[in-house]
Amino acid sequence: MNIFQPKLFSSFKSYSKKQLVNDLVAGVIVAIIALPLSIALAIASGVSPEKGIYTAIVAGFVIAFLGGSNVNISGPTAAFATIVAGIVAQFGTSGLVIATIMAGLILIIMGICRFGSLIKYIPHTITTGFTSGIALTIVIGQIKDFLGLTFPEGMPTVETAEKVEAIAHSIATINWQALLMGGIALAILIVWPKISKKIPGSLIAVVVGVVVVKVFDMDVNTVGDLYTISRDLPKFALPGFSFDTVKQLIPSAFTIAILAGIESLLSCVVSDGMINDKHNSNTELIAQGVGNICSGLFGGIPATGAIARTAANVKNGGRTPVAGIVHAVVLLLVLVVLMPYAAWIPMPVIAAILFMVAYNMCEWRQFVKICKTAPKSDIIALVVTFVLTVVFDLVVAIAVGMIIAVVLFMKRMADVANIRTWTKGGENSPDSERLKEIPEHTMVIEFEGPMFFASSEKFNSITFEEGVKTVILRMRNVPALDSTAMRALNEIYSTCKKSDLKLILSHTNEQPLSVMKKAGFYDELGEENFLPNIDEALAYAESINK
Repeated sequence: MNIFQPKLFSSFKSYSKKQLVNDLVAGVIVAIIALPLSIALAIASGVSPEKGIYTAIVAGFVIAFLGGSNVNISGPTAAFATIVAGIVAQFGTSGLVIATIMAGLILIIMGICRFGSLIKYIPHTITTGFTSGIALTIVIGQIKDFLGLTFPEGMPTVETAEKVEAIAHSIATINWQALLMGGIALAILIVWPKISKKIPGSLIAVVVGVVVVKVFDMDVNTVGDLYTISRDLPKFALPGFSFDTVKQLIPSAFTIAILAGIESLLSCVVSDGMINDKHNSNTELIAQGVGNICSGLFGGIPATGAIARTAANVKNGGRTPVAGIVHAVVLLLVLVVLMPYAAWIPMPVIAAILFMVAYNMCEWRQFVKICKTAPKSDIIALVVTFVLTVVFDLVVAIAVGMIIAVVLFMKRMADVANIRTWTKGGENSPDSERLKEIPEHTMVIEFEGPMFFASSEKFNSITFEEGVKTVILRMRNVPALDSTAMRALNEIYSTCKKSDLKLILSHTNEQPLSVMKKAGFYDELGEENFLPNIDEALAYAESINK
């Protein structure tokens, strides 16, 4: 599969007028869904509302144009909200632009290096842990607007723990009108999908919220009370940066890139199943990288594939990247014509929309299932990643979670690795169903499982019996061997030479044999001492010992 093959160009080979109509309809509907979400996610990320629209327009267009999926819709998503808010609080919007561009470059490199298939090696427990953690931080971050609280002036509210403390201090300032408005919006978001799936509930909640607040003159903060709304088109601007800032933003850029890669490719996999198609993962990573660079240069925030918007695209007839391009163009028209009216949207409605976003992404059922059914090691990785995401941030959570997952995996592999000595006795042996008759003065040692640094200490358990002249190492069940285990094998060979013992290896698999050849062990032991199976090894040992 070629690294870069945008689906847009191949889709034109069989494009029809009917498909154009379907793509146009799907693009318009997806744009309607994306409008309130883009505004809400921008606010949750600590930036002005129009930046969410900029992201959906610029990144949505570029990724659809260059992407490796026929139906993937890209734009701002909830996964980035907490990390973007943290970057903005520490480095400002210029720092966010730098981090977004750096993440885009990392994604391009990942695609060129064919890392598309490697994303799947991130454990499901880790993705579930940080996804659930992100959902909880979004909920905590929106409680203030949902309840209409007034935080003490000067009180820090950047970290999640600080927000919880500020909420506790300010709970007496609850605005009951804001709570009522938020409750109405939340009820609409829950009930409306049961009435109609054609028009998104978020749009209905926004319209109802604006009308209710205006008609009843409610004392509720609106988007315009907190933000200056701009209807200007996205403008190209290079950020000012220093080497020190770039160095500090590297961990955040990697986190954005990994999140973008995971969420986008997951969205592609889901949509592949819906339309019986196959995406090009490396092309998608490159497109995501270019899209994020363009988003940063035109005043947007990080973007990735959005599963909910992609599913809506498919369900409404979208089958080619044209639908994604139409969605971006429609949002551009909305920005120019309707953006000033976004100032009327009540903040409790925005909070309610984000509550539903958090609920839909939290995977609480999967979280509970893992806790009930998974091994303890997986539960530890899940809970630690979740807690670190909430208490600290995603950079720490993903790094520590991956380290825990890797360590626990190595322990699990080391536990299944085993070294056992065959017993004599032939047909009367309790192991007769798997053992052969062992010749006199011969010892058979069977290795089982991967032999690597975490299991290499098991080589120390090998002891040679008295009267043994030949030692057979059966390697049939060893799929892999690393340099540490190779060193231990060399020590066994040295011990055999000192004791004047003949060493034979039986059924050495491809990867271990390759390691042995590179280490010089194959030539040192001699080709004649590598036998293809245990029968030939036993026969060879018997001929030697006569």
